[in-house]
Amino acid sequence: MARLLIKNGVLWNGEEFSCGDVLVDGRYIVKIAREIVDEADFIFHADGKIVSPGLVDIHVHMRGIASEEFGMHVEMSSFPFGVTAVNDAGSTRGDRILLDSFSVKNTVFVGVDIRDNHAHFAYTEKMLQKYGDKAIGLKVYFDTSLNEVRDITPLKEICNYAKSKGLRVMVHCSNSPTTMAEIVSTLAKGDILTHSYHGGVNICTEEEFACFRIAKERGVIIDAGFAGHIHTDFQNLKNAIEAGYLPDTISTDITRYSAYTRGGRYGMTMCMSIARRLGMSEENIFKSVTSTPARVLGKANEWGYLKEGRCADIAVFDYTDEGFELTNNADNRLSSDMGYRCILTVSDGQVIYRY
Repeated sequence: MARLLIKNGVLWNGEEFSCGDVLVDGRYIVKIAREIVDEADFIFHADGKIVSPGLVDIHVHMRGIASEEFGMHVEMSSFPFGVTAVNDAGSTRGDRILLDSFSVKNTVFVGVDIRDNHAHFAYTEKMLQKYGDKAIGLKVYFDTSLNEVRDITPLKEICNYAKSKGLRVMVHCSNSPTTMAEIVSTLAKGDILTHSYHGGVNICTEEEFACFRIAKERGVIIDAGFAGHIHTDFQNLKNAIEAGYLPDTISTDITRYSAYTRGGRYGMTMCMSIARRLGMSEENIFKSVTSTPARVLGKANEWGYLKEGRCADIAVFDYTDEGFELTNNADNRLSSDMGYRCILTVSDGQVIYRY
């Protein structure tokens, strides 16, 4: 396999920025240094652009794994945005063979059926067996518009079940029947609250940040789960960022609908651009799409870091005239003439996308 040399980049290693070069030989990163003069088959001049580990999207809906309504072609919604690893949130179809066939690395959170305010696990058990060790968690639609939920009972049942199986829990909390503070008080360390800055029923506004305080105390992960403008109220997120309650992870919640109905090229780069426009620092943004989601998914030894000896999953970004214009469900408008753009994606040492 070819040797690839990425020159003169601003290197994000998963924890901090520095400057230098990255040499890839075959599938692996073999050298990271201030200046590399080794021969290479292909030299990419990053010239001050951000060279990052491949991004990790903790909340997607993959075609063939997610419902027919939501499933999106995973390579198309990942590689052009620098994403090399994903987690499907709400898996109900397909099997381990299909998951292994995708070029994008992946894990899944299996869906749970809720009827008459109780959780039912027969289909969940079936899908856990079909996905094997790719299944690392459960996804809960704790939403009165989507499930027969009236109080915290089914979530408690699901959390107890997950604990018995050694699984994580991700909770979709928009339009929940309880407060978000009660939801995070039910979750355990490492569980995930997604759509944390939503604009639906029982939101956590700037007047009451109990939800985020409890989450931090309990080790619950706060996931933005953008879905463009559908599950994120820009004013709520801005107020939370200003108060210091940043998302631990930024994810797209991309579906075959959200991919084509947003005011720009919707993918992880737009979500990062929104976060930057609302006040997140570049360091916190890149941490929330690399090392933190890798750690949350139990993949920190494989994904999310730029290190010698690691598999060469790499993405290069610039911040340029990649603008967007969005209006959320609360009629809060957000626009920018600038945004992140992926210009190179490398997966397993191969150039898989180039702008």
